Amino acid sequence: MTTQVSREAFGALDDGTRVDRWTLESGAGGVRVRILTYGGIIQTVEAPDRDGVRGQLALGFDDLGSYVAHGGSHFGALVGRYANRIAGAAFRLDGRTWTLTPNDGPHSLHGGPRNFSRVVWDARQVDGGVQLHRVSPDGEEGFPGALEVRVTYTLSPGGALRIVSCARTDAPTVVNLTNHTYLNLGGDGSGSAAGHELRLAASRYTPCDDGGIPLPGAPAEVAGTRFDFRTAREVGGAFDHNFVLDGGVCHAPRTVAELYDPGSGRALALATTEPGLQLYTAGHLDGTLTGTSGVPYGPAAGLALETQHFPDSPNRPDFPSAVLRPGETYRSETVYGFSVRQRAAGFP
Repeated sequence: MTTQVSREAFGALDDGTRVDRWTLESGAGGVRVRILTYGGIIQTVEAPDRDGVRGQLALGFDDLGSYVAHGGSHFGALVGRYANRIAGAAFRLDGRTWTLTPNDGPHSLHGGPRNFSRVVWDARQVDGGVQLHRVSPDGEEGFPGALEVRVTYTLSPGGALRIVSCARTDAPTVVNLTNHTYLNLGGDGSGSAAGHELRLAASRYTPCDDGGIPLPGAPAEVAGTRFDFRTAREVGGAFDHNFVLDGGVCHAPRTVAELYDPGSGRALALATTEPGLQLYTAGHLDGTLTGTSGVPYGPAAGLALETQHFPDSPNRPDFPSAVLRPGETYRSETVYGFSVRQRAAGFP
């Protein structure tokens, strides 16, 4: 069995730029993923439940215009140059201060207002998937250096979605890429995902201020707090926090998160090379946006598990470095492994 890959037109931007949709399918009734060249967006993720019924799990829209109009929600998006926040929309590198475009109060979020999720990428088919490519010009949203980026999405015959991001620069810069897909394992439009059970391989997290910027000092222990997901439990309340993954930066992906929906039996095992994971329960959703299911999205309509370096790392020398220099290659890999559990609740 091989992964089937196809391409179709998905519309055009106001300036006439064509947008395509690529479909990766692991087999009849198996996992199917649709990816847009606009923003590298994962539009849909379809996977079977414990009864073999395939459901759509990713929050998103049916049409290109909605993605353009509501890009601030980052549904399914490839974000960068710097995922998460940079405090004060500025950082120092090699003795110079670089001023970025603020788009989250005084801060830079996900690379600025015209980040990687707001542009059309070149695309070519690869074995089992599609590779996106673009060159972010020197000075884009204030970031130094021309950055050549390739992001490859592949789907294994067994239904594992792998995202590999690589980048090279012609001048010292900072890079931190992630995918911002919100998942509801019960199905898009099925209600709150706060009842999903989550386990994280994270003994620490980075406390933050009201603007999402990590507070001074070392990461805090999760023990005895609501941030302790070392044993699987319901997600419950609202989160928009970075978890410090055990093991730090790795050369090969290791499993760092497990998510399970007792109702459908669907489970997700998430593996990554990254040192951090931002858990975001979509608190900004208030019922004003309606996605592919036709059901308005409220808080926790989906969960984002964003594998990445820590927020504000360019201003925090005590955090894992996000600096990329000429001659080096940035590489990040994350794998989403979908499965089903036949029993009603809980992880082993």
